[in-house]
Amino acid sequence: MKKISKKVVSVILALSMIFACASSMGASAASSAGEFFTDVGVFALDKLLNVIVGALNAVVPDTKEISRMKDYTNDYFFSGTETMLEEADEAAKWKLGYGKASIVPEDWQTKEYYLGGFMAMSNGMKNKVEEVVDGVDVRVIAVDDGSGRGIAVFANIDSIGMSNYDIKNIRKALIELLPDQKFSTITVTATHVHSGIDTQGLWTNLFPKLFGNMAKAFLHVGKMTPGVDTEYLDFITKQASTAMKTAIENMTEGTMTYAVKELSEEYFNNKNRPSSDSLIQEMARFVFTPDVIDDSHKKTMIVNYAAHPDITGLAVDDIDNGRQLSGDYVYSMGQTIEAADYNFMFFNGAIAGIYTGRHPSSDGVPNARRWMEASRIGRELGQIALNLTNSEEVIRANADWETINKEMEIGGDYYTLWFEGWEPATEKELDPLLNIRIDEVKIKVTNPLIKLVGKLGLVNYNVYKEGLNYYIFVEIGYMELGDVKVVMMPGEIVQDLIEGGSSLTAEGSYSGKDFGIPCIDDLFGEDTLCFGLANDAIGYVVPDNDYAMALIAGHYQEMISLGKYAASSIMKGFVEIAKDVA
Repeated sequence: MKKISKKVVSVILALSMIFACASSMGASAASSAGEFFTDVGVFALDKLLNVIVGALNAVVPDTKEISRMKDYTNDYFFSGTETMLEEADEAAKWKLGYGKASIVPEDWQTKEYYLGGFMAMSNGMKNKVEEVVDGVDVRVIAVDDGSGRGIAVFANIDSIGMSNYDIKNIRKALIELLPDQKFSTITVTATHVHSGIDTQGLWTNLFPKLFGNMAKAFLHVGKMTPGVDTEYLDFITKQASTAMKTAIENMTEGTMTYAVKELSEEYFNNKNRPSSDSLIQEMARFVFTPDVIDDSHKKTMIVNYAAHPDITGLAVDDIDNGRQLSGDYVYSMGQTIEAADYNFMFFNGAIAGIYTGRHPSSDGVPNARRWMEASRIGRELGQIALNLTNSEEVIRANADWETINKEMEIGGDYYTLWFEGWEPATEKELDPLLNIRIDEVKIKVTNPLIKLVGKLGLVNYNVYKEGLNYYIFVEIGYMELGDVKVVMMPGEIVQDLIEGGSSLTAEGSYSGKDFGIPCIDDLFGEDTLCFGLANDAIGYVVPDNDYAMALIAGHYQEMISLGKYAASSIMKGFVEIAKDVA
């Protein structure tokens, strides 16, 4: 017992040091820490934190939450279409179906739910839901090109992220609902909204669960208390699988078009990853138009846009305390598009460090609540999506001038018209050709914090041990919709990994070394889209050569990542895919 007591004391001391470091370094970073700390300081802090947290992790024994590599099985995995066709059959037709379901729990007023995305001392390090300001949903499309290679199902969930473990439970539930259906993929992504209910277990009532699970680990008694609310995850599984079934049953023939346009950089804010200088400014839009439009079959608009939906969840004062359940800008974007008689589907992109850029000023139009800012920017993004291929003349003719004129009076010189000087994007029809390739990648976990939460069962990840090392398996994907190329990547991806950029170079990275692996654009082409947080929420994916657990100079993302080999493991996987498909 004396040894156990000493271990517990060391754990508590180490945790205290970690949170003290996190608080103090965060404050320094907010006051231009880069001016005071050089790469030498980053290196030193990286080593210090790894030693401190590594020591903490070392004293916590492995629990039943850690599996042995020999026991690994890849259940409920779909590798994509059986073949990669070069062209569509002359008689082929697109088929698409849509489904949607709310994931707001009916008992939110009587049961404690915690919001995932932000944690602050002012909130007692937890965000309990106190108010529902709009909604959180699961949206689904089921797509087929008529080739007989299986239906592709895509679900997008308003949440901070879904682990592959929970996604496989959703797949299992759908297969049980439709046991005879042939699938090429069942892909689940997340909006990464910071004001949805925690689905990862890191923003829960953390400390009681953390210390309770540590005690169980040391004493070898009892089951770990999960960080996530398992009943809520079961609810999401039911709602998602039911919406998937609805989408499949509602599939109908039609045509698919595609358009993409670069927006003003004002809509994006790379506010905390200065070493990454890429900025993906495009909004991409697919529109499926049924051959017969009726009450059951509407047009479906699919939007790809890369920015954190983090406006509502941030605690700034007693009123906006970060405890409002909301779908953030994605919800109001969807409401705007649905009001124009479309179904709405959303895919976030590579979003590490990228946030929405215009909401703090709101063009000089004050908003009493942050969710109102989210609503305003969402409505504008919805109008942009609807008008991507329209001329400025058409947009002006159909604009809501009553609202605009009122806002212009308030905003004055700060106010801007988003469509002023607008040049329409070109829309093209896509041949009914859907190629999909999904591979599995093994990633060595080097982040001791992630090892710790894995041991303690706070997050729903399948962690495997081989020798002295810990690993997680993730899925990566490549898709062709007609001639449009898409990569499906887990986690929050640094945009340099998509487009290339400074953090991949020796000169632009803290390590002084090149990343050494081609970016996505080099592998598949400059017009390749990215669907992020696909089939796993593994935290940030940071280039190995720019990885440092330092908390300063734009390196806080590393604290919530699998470790320094995540990016290279994923990108090497895409290199192998490119050999076969590019």
